[in-house]
Order: sequence, then structure tokens, then C-alpha cells
Amino acid sequence: MRNLRSLIPITERMRKLLPRTSTGRRGLCALLLAPVLLTGVQACTDLDENPTSAITPDKFYRTEAEILGGLASVYNSLRAPQWGYYNMSQITTPENIVPTRGSDWFDNGRWLEMHRHTWTANSPMALDDINGTYNDLFGGVARANVVLNAMEGVTVAGQDSITAELRTLRAFYYYLLMDMFGGVPLAEDIAVTPRERVSRDSLFRYIEAELLASRENLPVTRPAADYGRVTKGAADAILANMYLNAEVFTGTVTAAGLEKGAARWQDAIDAADRVLNAGVYSLAANWKDNFSPNNESSPEMILVLRALAQDGLGTNFLMRATHYNQTTGPSAWNGFATLAETYNAFDDADLRKSIFLVGPQVNFTTGQPALDRSGAQLVYTPEIADETQATESEGARLVKFAPDPARVGEHSGNDFPYFRLAEMYLIKAEALNELGQTGAAIDLVNQLRARVFSPPKPLDAGAYTQATARDAILQERLFELAGEAKRRQDLIRHGKFTNPSEFKAQSEPYKILMPIPQTQLNTNPLLVQNPGY
Repeated sequence: MRNLRSLIPITERMRKLLPRTSTGRRGLCALLLAPVLLTGVQACTDLDENPTSAITPDKFYRTEAEILGGLASVYNSLRAPQWGYYNMSQITTPENIVPTRGSDWFDNGRWLEMHRHTWTANSPMALDDINGTYNDLFGGVARANVVLNAMEGVTVAGQDSITAELRTLRAFYYYLLMDMFGGVPLAEDIAVTPRERVSRDSLFRYIEAELLASRENLPVTRPAADYGRVTKGAADAILANMYLNAEVFTGTVTAAGLEKGAARWQDAIDAADRVLNAGVYSLAANWKDNFSPNNESSPEMILVLRALAQDGLGTNFLMRATHYNQTTGPSAWNGFATLAETYNAFDDADLRKSIFLVGPQVNFTTGQPALDRSGAQLVYTPEIADETQATESEGARLVKFAPDPARVGEHSGNDFPYFRLAEMYLIKAEALNELGQTGAAIDLVNQLRARVFSPPKPLDAGAYTQATARDAILQERLFELAGEAKRRQDLIRHGKFTNPSEFKAQSEPYKILMPIPQTQLNTNPLLVQNPGY
């Protein structure tokens, strides 16, 4: 049961959200004492699973320490989207492909199915990745509901702020569900009961209202010891993204594709401006600092998953992409590659192209040449001749999050930015362009380009029409945000998600939404499948 397994053991895994202090220890140590709370998580999807703990909200969540322990478990759910949601956001686009390499990475065809858009409601990808993502995200909702419901009967210090924090996190999990699945059941209580889906535009309005209400009780900034906890900036960043995608999120998906909803360009600008003008965030002088093992020091971070180089607490992007022989200790997985069309789209002079590994490779620990399984020098090639029988060295590797020298097994300490300041520049630029302010939009893009080109290579604002600027900003989002789980959403917004690419034919227009997995339909008789499936 992925929705339950992800909770165990909270007492150890929740430490990932706790920030380093100047002594290297973690703040909010009371959170480490919180118990595993399984009651209430049943409300996710599995109505037959029995709770394995006698700890219930009426017996717990009586003190501030216990409330903070529950809050930590809600933050812990930020780990879950790092697998299913992240993979589907990446591999369904030209940013990533997982080719079959001999006997490796076939897995009933689900990885190629993901890239080729050949999934159904009951295919291998649906039974694993799609169903797992649905469960994982509702797990975050359920945890938030448990603590929010318990707080109605207690009074603790900072109650309004903690409540706003929980509502913001719950809204974020619903935002991810809305992005992937459209309308889903909406629950604010812990009752274990089948629920009907609400429409996607209704879910949009609910998330918007929750974020607008919650931001009023969130701090503008937090002490260093509380780095990673949500702020007004986090709520505004989610809102800015939602408004940018409002035509999609409030539209209607039919078997024939998307019928767009109303645009919210000015709202996107206003929300982005609240972040840009908050006086809290700034662009990192060194672009790579956003992805280093110590990237908590980056001034760009708005909403992040905290990571530790400890067992079960780190990120594992390095392992997914690189060759078995590039790591010591546990072997890397040699799975995820980048399509040549994506790699070649980057300007050779752009610092951001350095996120890709091509050519002769070394072991990240020893610095010595890495060998392939035959004993020859490992040399990555951008091209993949046949994705069904790729060699172990084919495909550029997207390694945006730098190798962590302190890595423990597969676990690195690089925090993952769900939102960072550069995206606010790009959101504002896209919205300005849609409102006819193309020159101002290109000027914002050039502020990002200024730190990654030496000598400078700004775009000529006078050379762009609104249409060509639209394409340029979409490409700039690729260059700036590759590997950050943004491309699927971007291509859908621009009507290009189902277009053919290097290893994918034109896909059905309704596949801008994932299906409700058959497992969920079997569990909840009130659910209705998305159109086309």
C-alpha cells in the first residue's frame, strides 16, 4: 500500500524537513518525538485497510509539541511527488526518456509507455505510477486533514499560523492532483467514505480561496531554524502558477481535447509581483548554487523539499540518470536519459547546458575514468538509436542536482525547489507578453540570461512579435527549469504536449489529463473516469 508505506517511519523520515542550524543540528527537535499516525490516512483511497496504531486524534494532538509533530508528517508528504508526479512530469515530455537497456528498465513496458503516451486506465503505468501518485498525493491531503480536524479542539501558541501552514500544504497537494487528474474528490474532514469528484474548475476555485485566506496568517519570512516551512511567498508562488495555467485548469477536457477557460494573466502578474517585491528573495549570483548539495543557502528558494544525505531522507536524481559505475557503494541505476532534441536545443555558451553529461565520464567519488560493463571508457552520446534496445552509454544524462560528496547510499542532500524565484520572472514575462507587453517580457527573460552567459547574450526585444516571444519564453522555461518537473505543464499550456517528438507519435488530445486509475474506480463507486479513457 504505497499511501500507507510512505508514512513509515515518520519519526525518522520527518527529520528531512528540519533545517540545519549553525551548529549543524536541527531545529524543532520536538517534531522528532511525534508518533506514527495511521488513523485517518484511510481516507486517501483504500477503504479496506485497517489502521495499525491505536493513536487517534482524540488521544493525541493535545499540546503544541504534538501539533508540530503532526505538521511534520504533512511536510513529509512533500517527498511523495518526487517519484510518481516528478517522473510523469518529466518522462511524458522530451526532457526525459527511460530507454530499455538489455534486461534493464523494461518493467512491463511502463517507462516507454510513459514517454510514448500509450498508457490506459489499466496499463502497467496506470497500475503503478499513476495509481501510486494518486495515493501519494491524497496521503498528503489526509495527513493535513487529520491535524486540522484535531486542532479544532485545542488551543496552542501560533494556532492561526499553523492552521494556515496546514491549509497551504493541503492546497498544494490538491494543486498537484488538479494538475495531473483534473477534478478529484474534495475532503476537509477525516470521514472514511466514498466521495464524488468535484469539477476541475471548482477545485481550482477551492485551492485559490484556501491560499488567499491562508496567506494572511503566514509569515513573510521565517528564522533560519525554520527554513523550509511555508511562507506568504510559497502561497503566492502557487497562486502565480495557477493563474498562469488558468485557461487549462478552469477549462474542460473532452475526448477531443481542451476547451479553454478564462485567462488570468493580470492575476498571474500580481501574484508573481508579490513574491518579486517581497524583499525576501533574490536571484542567486551563481546559477548552479540553486542545485548544489548545500542549496538551502540559495536566496531563490520559495517552496522546497528539504533533503538530508541520510538513509531515506535524501533526493536520488543522481542515481536515476547516471551509469552503474559512476558511483561507489550502491550502483547508480543508469535509467533516465535526455532526448537529443532537448540537449541540442541548448546554446553551447549557456551555463545551463552544463546540467547534461555527454562524452567521457568519471566516477563521482574517485574522479577516475568510469568504465562501461565491457571495461571500456564510458562515453555518453546524445543520440539514442533505438529506445527499445539502447546501449548502456546512449543518451545525454540530465544531472542538474550536483553530486553530493556526503551522499549516503542513494540519498543526497540537495533540496528540491518546487518553486524558486526564477520561475516568478518567467511567469510574469509570459503573462506580460500575453497582455501585449512583449518588450517588458523579454527584458525579464534577459535578467535571467545575464547570469548564465559570459559574454552576455541578451535577446533583442525589438526583434520579437507576441507570437515569437511566446515561443521564446517557452524555450527559456526549458533552459531555466529543465529537470524541475515543469515541462509537462508548460507544453499542455502551449498546446504542444501531445505533439510528436523524437520517439513519440502524435498522442490523443485528452491525454493532457491522466486517467483515474482503475484501482481507484474499483474502490470508490462514485468516481467517474476522465473523458477519452
